[in-house]
Parts: sequence; C-alpha cells; structure tokens
Amino acid sequence: MEKYKAPDFKQIYTDILARKYPQKYKLCKHLLSKNELLALDILKLNTIIFGVSEKSNSRYKSYKTPDIVKILDYQKKNKLNNSQLAIHFKLSRNTVAKWKKIFLV
Repeated sequence: MEKYKAPDFKQIYTDILARKYPQKYKLCKHLLSKNELLALDILKLNTIIFGVSEKSNSRYKSYKTPDIVKILDYQKKNKLNNSQLAIHFKLSRNTVAKWKKIFLV
C-alpha cells in the first residue's frame, strides 16, 4: 500500500503564476524559494496571488506540527493573548488553547 503523498504546492503555485499571474511572480519568489512550504506560506501565497477572499472558510485549514509551533512562537514573541493570536491568524480561540495544551505542556 502506498503512503499518502502531499501535493507539490511549489509546483502548483509556480504553474499558476506562470500561466495566469506572471506579473505577481516577483512578489512570491521569496516564498517559492523555500525548501518546504508551511501552511502559513501557502496561505500567504494565496493572499498575494488571489487577494483576500471573504469567502475563504477557515474550517478547511489544516496545520502540521511545525506550523503550529511557529504560530505559538509568534504569540510568545509578540506577547499576544489567545484572542489576539486567533484574530491575527483567523483561528478559533479554542483552537489556540487546545494547541497550547498539547504543545506547551
């Protein structure tokens, strides 16, 4: 049985930029040059390329452990409470609290 392989977001976004938005490539170049794209990078690319969408539904976002740790580090570095962090990253306060229980015990 084959192991699940994640989508190659670098290739996907490079193709989108090359075909539909070549003028936005310079804005995205620094993110696409990373070895591994985190969920935050993908969300940032989405915002740069397609603009801020009011219809984006946060229920379908998923974060891997490195993404969560980076978000919690951001909270600590900027001295934000759970509500402020949740608003900044468009998350639920309960999600932030749950992550803190799991990762900062």
